[in-house]
Amino acid sequence: MREDHGHDGELTLEEASWWFDKRKTIAVVGFSSSPLKPAHHVPVFMLKQGFSVIPVNPKYNEVEGLKCHHSLQEIPVAVDIVIIFRPSSEIPQLLEDAWRIGTKGVWVQVGIKNSKARERARQQGIKYIEDRCFKIEYLQWVLMLTKEGMFKKIHKMLS
Repeated sequence: MREDHGHDGELTLEEASWWFDKRKTIAVVGFSSSPLKPAHHVPVFMLKQGFSVIPVNPKYNEVEGLKCHHSLQEIPVAVDIVIIFRPSSEIPQLLEDAWRIGTKGVWVQVGIKNSKARERARQQGIKYIEDRCFKIEYLQWVLMLTKEGMFKKIHKMLS
């Protein structure tokens, strides 16, 4: 997937590094308290990878021992990426909210698309990916880094 907002294909190593390497504060809109839902196990996995995860869900005051904010505007720290686990109809407003707090990247989870939000993200200069799983793409990036490192070691050994 290229960062021109949503066409098919894999992230390049450079694109994936933008999302996963230096951007470590993630707001998760729709963070669920149910361990059976991707909106729970994806952000919990990212916590275990060293990301600072900020739950956003008006239903809860706390999730996984973390303070849960009722909206993006309530978050008192800078947010690098907003990951959205909400219906397609809510994406345009959530994108606007993310833009207002200065977020540079919005990731809309697998199964969720919104062409108006995709176009608006392009206009606002926000990196935008939709219909992709943050956790799966992160794991693919780690695999790419591992392969690249292995190839460099093998090349060095054979040189």
